[in-house]
Amino acid sequence: MNDRIDETVRFGSCYCRAVTFRVTGQPLRVGICHCADCRKTSGSAFSAYAVWPISVFEQTGQTSTYGNRSFCVTCGSRVTWVHDDEAEVMIGSLDVVPTDLTPEYELWVGRRENWLHALPEARQFDHDRETERGLSEPGAPGRTVETDVPRPGELLPPV
Repeated sequence: MNDRIDETVRFGSCYCRAVTFRVTGQPLRVGICHCADCRKTSGSAFSAYAVWPISVFEQTGQTSTYGNRSFCVTCGSRVTWVHDDEAEVMIGSLDVVPTDLTPEYELWVGRRENWLHALPEARQFDHDRETERGLSEPGAPGRTVETDVPRPGELLPPV
């Protein structure tokens, strides 16, 4: 029997490399989210991330935080979301690609673009994944909901 602890180390950074991080071992979970917050903060149709215990997460460099999401103060890249005892790392910020990380679930699938298909092996959630503690993830406080999005007539032209 092999009781050896997984020593896999993954490194990542922001676009300008002013913020770097490393995580050790396998993530607790890997997911994709299609919610409004993830779409807006990534500028993409979804966000892909992996979550590690905070005890195996190390970060250097200066970040600023908005809505529990950390960004590099120099280039603005979203790097992590740290909450309580977990660190959520954006898969796109990892240095070695492609990764061996495969999403186990998808959140907010009702917001998934029609041209994207469900991942066959991933569990599908209409909204957030419920946790054992009865909380939602990621970053439940301050989440944007459909009713918070302005209607087209309410949009203001750029100044």
